[in-house]
Amino acid sequence: MKLAWEREFASPGKRVVRNGFPTNDLILSAYGESNETVFPRILDLYVAAGSLVADVTFGKGVFWRNIPPDKYRLMATDLESGVDCRDLPYGDGEVDCVVLDPPYMHSPGGTAYSSHRPYEDYYRNNGTGNLTGSKYHEAVLELYSEAGKEAHRVLRDRGVMIVKCQDEVCSNRQRFTHVEIMQEYEKLGFIAEDLFVVMRNNRPGVSRTAKQVHARKNHSYFLVFWKRGETSRIWTPPE
Repeated sequence: MKLAWEREFASPGKRVVRNGFPTNDLILSAYGESNETVFPRILDLYVAAGSLVADVTFGKGVFWRNIPPDKYRLMATDLESGVDCRDLPYGDGEVDCVVLDPPYMHSPGGTAYSSHRPYEDYYRNNGTGNLTGSKYHEAVLELYSEAGKEAHRVLRDRGVMIVKCQDEVCSNRQRFTHVEIMQEYEKLGFIAEDLFVVMRNNRPGVSRTAKQVHARKNHSYFLVFWKRGETSRIWTPPE
């Protein structure tokens, strides 16, 4: 099967014309850099300047530190501003891009995840006080699912969702969270379009263990989805 540009420019006996220009200055799929360095590259690739972006777990705004404040129309909310990512104050189909970075691991104790603890207390990732009685990793997945449903509602057709997550070992079982989220979001009407790996440069905190069974996770992911519409089947880059 010929590619689109081949069908347009190629004919028998004529030289094929290739658009574009050669360069090594490309956006890559894996980085040993920080979130605030990788995130702007993802936006450059998938979200057009001037888009209406809802960062629904904004926190301290780390993702946005290297992005000019006038490049996007940013709506920054989180629990501290009174907005739950599972119940957004936006109309149906009015947002171009949703950014989601919830507490994606349940705290094992100690101080390793102290910054996430207030959010975990609210979302109840470590208890049975949520609506379904889920806890630990299942509660984390439930949070991603509920937030994904609400993001799907507020996104326009072909709107982009950028999700931060990390795999974990729970009850001595490998949980490939990024795969589980992709499978769940496909059911919600999203298409998984891209994946970026962010590797931490500092060493993980010390854990008390008698014998290591699984590799310690020192990387996380940005997942890129887009909302499937009635007529949209293939992703096209923003203008």
